[in-house]
Amino acid sequence: MTNQTVRIGIIGAGGNFRDRHIPGFKAIEGVELVGVANRSRESGQRAAAEFGIQQVFDNWVDLVESDEIDAVAIGTWPYMHCPMTLAALENNKHVLTEARMAMNAEEAHVMLEASRLSPYLVTMIVPGPMTMSIDPMIFQLLDEQYLGDILSVELRVNQRNFVDLEGPPHWRQNMTFSGFNILNMGIWAETLMRWIGPATKLTAMTKKVINQRKDAQGKIHFTTVPDHVDILAEMACGAQAHLRFSSITGLAPGNEVWLFGSEGTLRINLSNLELSGARRGASDLSVIDIPDNLRIASVASGLPPGWRVEEEFINAIRGIEPVKYTTFEDGVRYMEFTEAVTRSAQEGKTISLPL
Repeated sequence: MTNQTVRIGIIGAGGNFRDRHIPGFKAIEGVELVGVANRSRESGQRAAAEFGIQQVFDNWVDLVESDEIDAVAIGTWPYMHCPMTLAALENNKHVLTEARMAMNAEEAHVMLEASRLSPYLVTMIVPGPMTMSIDPMIFQLLDEQYLGDILSVELRVNQRNFVDLEGPPHWRQNMTFSGFNILNMGIWAETLMRWIGPATKLTAMTKKVINQRKDAQGKIHFTTVPDHVDILAEMACGAQAHLRFSSITGLAPGNEVWLFGSEGTLRINLSNLELSGARRGASDLSVIDIPDNLRIASVASGLPPGWRVEEEFINAIRGIEPVKYTTFEDGVRYMEFTEAVTRSAQEGKTISLPL
């Protein structure tokens, strides 16, 4: 039913949910935010008061078991995504989970298989939002064979910071909470797969510069996730790809993606989402204008351009459209990619995909 009321329960109302998901849900007619469970009741009460959420649950289990909730939106760190998703599906709830999908490929496969046991329930992962507003233009150029055969890919995502020697510990630096997810590698692997398909094998080297950090109380926390990674991958489309992700490359050049083909070249400037390109015979790149019909706007004020995650999730529940970005199937593919990176770096060998 296109006007079906959908009652949402939120687990983990952190920064992304406050900035994006909650405003996105509130912008959709017929969506009710009926419950929230945070790490403490007090933080849950603050979120409920700020956003008009009807009920605060003392723990996430009570929330997923509630008959007053139709769909669960999970905003916790990756280490809880799998158990929460399985519990939600067991309790007949639709699931939207924050990226990254899971800790590792095994958990991702378990989540996918559980979703297949209940095909009437919608399961969705929050997609990498960085290029969503211009993806339609990129797809059109690829469909029109602007590049010809894709031969080589360069993707560079640097935080442009000098190494932070004194910063506090963060969950992304702890494999206990983040699993095999290094920096923002997984969501960029997903984005690249949207455009040109998956990798078939890869070789990776990683570097961990800071081995321990102190929290505000002076307690030492050991870091277990690399600060820098270089990946060479062979893609199913035949291209060779070089991907770099780093939090230690001070004043590095701007983040960008280059797609080199037999007939053309595309450059995506990730700072301003400007597309540049040239075809055989040209002497330099020129800016590619993106018509309005190929640039996706936001569904609500303050949300990133192209952001329609909540709209797509609710539309899938209402039977209006299927989930496109991102399915559990695609999530498994990028979790296999991220695990292959860690395996390659640890074992010093090339890893074939799928695992």
